[in-house]
Amino acid sequence: MHITRQTHVSELELFPEGSDPTGALPQDSSDGDTAALPLAARMRPLTLQEFRGQRHLLDPGKPLRAMVDTGDFSSLIFWGPPGSGKTTLASILARTSDAAFVSFSAVTEGVARVRQIIQEARERLRATGRRTILFCDEIHRFNKAQQDAFLPHVEDGTVILIGATTENPSFEVIRPLLSRAPVFVLLPLDAEELVSVLETALVDEERGLAKEKVTCQGEVLAYVAESADGDARRALGVLEAAVRLAGAQGEVTREIAREALQHRFGAYDKSGEEHYNLISALHKSIRGSDPDGALYWLARMLQGGENPLYLARRLVRMAIEDVGLSDPEALRVALAARDAFHFLGSPEGDLALAEAAVYLATAPKSNRIYSAWKAAVAAARDTPAEPVPMHLRNAPTELMKDLGYGEGYHYDHDWADGVAPQDYLPERLEGTRFYRPGRFGHEATIEKRLAWWAERREEAAGGRPPEDVGDAEDGPSSDDGASSQVTESSESSGPSEDR
Repeated sequence: MHITRQTHVSELELFPEGSDPTGALPQDSSDGDTAALPLAARMRPLTLQEFRGQRHLLDPGKPLRAMVDTGDFSSLIFWGPPGSGKTTLASILARTSDAAFVSFSAVTEGVARVRQIIQEARERLRATGRRTILFCDEIHRFNKAQQDAFLPHVEDGTVILIGATTENPSFEVIRPLLSRAPVFVLLPLDAEELVSVLETALVDEERGLAKEKVTCQGEVLAYVAESADGDARRALGVLEAAVRLAGAQGEVTREIAREALQHRFGAYDKSGEEHYNLISALHKSIRGSDPDGALYWLARMLQGGENPLYLARRLVRMAIEDVGLSDPEALRVALAARDAFHFLGSPEGDLALAEAAVYLATAPKSNRIYSAWKAAVAAARDTPAEPVPMHLRNAPTELMKDLGYGEGYHYDHDWADGVAPQDYLPERLEGTRFYRPGRFGHEATIEKRLAWWAERREEAAGGRPPEDVGDAEDGPSSDDGASSQVTESSESSGPSEDR
């Protein structure tokens, strides 16, 4: 959708007298003093030349740069972390055209205000031919039903919507809106870009801090930039506080900058995308046998305020899914960590979670139980009516015995080596293997045990009768818990339903 650069006299001004219809921050207050504005607001870039970061969108030849250069753009959504320039870019886009720029926040305003803006935009377009850019900050705060209010007006061109969000639009913005407004991903500013922002603020006499005549070494600016975690607004806020602490003509030292910084919060949201990103990183570090990565991501989540019992539950899941029977002790360690945290609480209990994470990361890995269960569930879903083979059925009554229930069942303990020649799956699934042990840890022993049993079952099928054979010579060794069985005679008693 093209936005013309022609100048129109607005007959339906939306803004109070003295405000800027482009949506940029005012450069002069009524008394000519802008000192009351925060430094980040005063230093908001007004042109693309002043803007820092987002080179992947704004370098020559990039799509967003083309929109800025031509003023030809349609509805779009900016997705990025705080302080990455979403609002500023929207304002710069508006300045490339003569479109009216109306900004509102989904945090403080609702659908009623949207309808009012839409009505005014429609009247403006009809009366003057001038388009309206509607900038919606924190668009994810609108629920999906409220976002529907934008659709017909974006579709018919009444407004050009620029949405800004810190949350993943895939989850927070309705699909019909995403199909009409492409998403541009903004990245955190790197340390070099933030240093440039801070240096500009220190030497700018009109909007910045040059009048304070403070000194600040490059290594202090680098420290502030690194501590801001890609957030230009936060970096400028810390610098402003540090200059205030240093006083006019003072020096901003690292100690003063640290005092201005106060507490450095991690990028974490217990219910947002970062929650899922970090738990994914923790899970994959453990699966990849990296204890250092496991400890780091566990610490990040705990420092970010995650519920430790949620992490304990996830560690139990990892013990089952990614370690399995390659190390049966893993599940016990994970459950013990959960119980220890219940008993100790935080911070002492955090160490139990760390111990479990390291144990799981350094344990041999196997997803064979996970895969076997999925395969068994799929088979059960595909064959929900397969009858239980007659020899496996219980026969508690004479009628059931007369009908053949339990007929042909061999009581395994009565057979040589404790292995009878019979199948345990429905006829349709005979020969199917769901569980195939891996090559590592305890599963290597399980594989040998299963192979030995298969050989004994095949021998029994070849005609070896039940007999009291004493200790078998070639059975699995006793140290793996599967020693050869000393069977009793066929007269020995067993559960009636199993014989």
